[in-house]
Amino acid sequence: EGNAFGNAFPFNLMFKTTIGPEGTQAAYLRPETAQGLFVNFKRLVDYNAGKLPFAASQIGFGFRNEISPKGGLLRVREFCMAEIEHFCDPSDKSYPRFQLVKDKVMTLFSSENQLSTGKTEKMTIGEAVAKKMVDNETLGFFLARTQIFCERIGMDPERIRFRQHLRTEMAHYACDCWDLEIKSSYGWIECAGHADRSAYDLTVHSKATNTDMVATRYLDKPQTVEIAKIKLNRKELGMVYKADQRKVANAIEELAQSWADFEPFAAKIEADGKADLGGFEVTKAMFSYEKKSKTIHEVKYTPSVIEPSFGIGRILYSLLEHSFDIREQDEQRTYLKFKPLIAPIKVAVLALQKDKQFEPIVADLKAKLMGLDISTRVDESTASLGKRYARADEVGIPFAVTVDFDTVTTGTVTLRDRDSCGQIRAKITEVVAMVQMMCTEKMVWEEAVEKYGLVAGAEEEGGEDAKKPKDPTYVESTGRGRFSRPTAV
Repeated sequence: EGNAFGNAFPFNLMFKTTIGPEGTQAAYLRPETAQGLFVNFKRLVDYNAGKLPFAASQIGFGFRNEISPKGGLLRVREFCMAEIEHFCDPSDKSYPRFQLVKDKVMTLFSSENQLSTGKTEKMTIGEAVAKKMVDNETLGFFLARTQIFCERIGMDPERIRFRQHLRTEMAHYACDCWDLEIKSSYGWIECAGHADRSAYDLTVHSKATNTDMVATRYLDKPQTVEIAKIKLNRKELGMVYKADQRKVANAIEELAQSWADFEPFAAKIEADGKADLGGFEVTKAMFSYEKKSKTIHEVKYTPSVIEPSFGIGRILYSLLEHSFDIREQDEQRTYLKFKPLIAPIKVAVLALQKDKQFEPIVADLKAKLMGLDISTRVDESTASLGKRYARADEVGIPFAVTVDFDTVTTGTVTLRDRDSCGQIRAKITEVVAMVQMMCTEKMVWEEAVEKYGLVAGAEEEGGEDAKKPKDPTYVESTGRGRFSRPTAV
């Protein structure tokens, strides 16, 4: 049943536009950001004094003409992506800093397990590289750093895994590919890709632009290599290939740099009088050659590329889901448990109540915090203190500083932690210093509690109503949602 298939027609995943006032020149919005780094490889390697390995990164927008956008930020036509292109020697993909992460335990879903047990494995990245589950140290290093990054911004490690591409889905030029997948309400979602793209991109750009995109490996000791010394018959080449003469000549000379590569081609020429080279038919009359030995002090090569690529929107959405939480016994009180390091607003500054004597203190406190580049929000509404705390919690503000009557007489304020709702009291200067240290992960809340001790908190959400005893409730989860029910007496 259903409608019959229509005729196939071409569909371009790139958005087309035009350039100039007359609109006669076609252009396309970029579907990825990486190619800008590849075409600038020569400038990048010069900037790095010709040394490899090195990496370049960029962040920007990509555009894809998706047939069916869906899932909020998960599949969209305009999206933000960040990419790193790590250029290295194809013959040596070891990485000195790999030793710093080799003991990082990760959840890996190899292609072998996907086709057999269907189960993930937990192991250190060092073990995975040693077993050749992960192809090389450089790729393993970026996998581990991605895991560390996700954990540091507040992702749940139990909802993070790395899935290896099956051979049937891997790009034809890739040596190995792993996707960072994060579990959310949509299931396991691909949020970043890590690919060893070999030398494919630079090779293709080099051929298309007739520009060498190579790096130099200097040898510790001179080496003797066998090459073919070529003498081209440019008259014959020009008569046959005309405008393509240079392309054919370059292809012959490039092949002649190694006798091992050139010998099969030469044998074909001698046997048949002609041979195919890069889509061109080369005849014996177009060149002559002889085998020679050559001493070399350096080797030119096209670098391989290890590419971690991050979908910023997907990572942000997953972080929001992983950070969302509900207060025990009260499902109406939700909050985002952003880590202080990444919370957009670090501190809420509140006055106990509307009172003119609090205003200069609040202003001074805000100035001190902002002076240390600590993003601060002052809530001057007339809502109860508890409701203002709840408001701050809902947008993920990790700390709240409250100015009260004790502040006027003693110069102390209370500092409240969002996750535990615990509070301590200390001098304003000490609180500012503590907040700065906790926002840069040089101190944790438990250390502040140990030093100053918890104090009785001011009213929580609901003002005076919060002080009244509430009937005990529990949260029941059903197929239709989560509901607060009274506990049976």
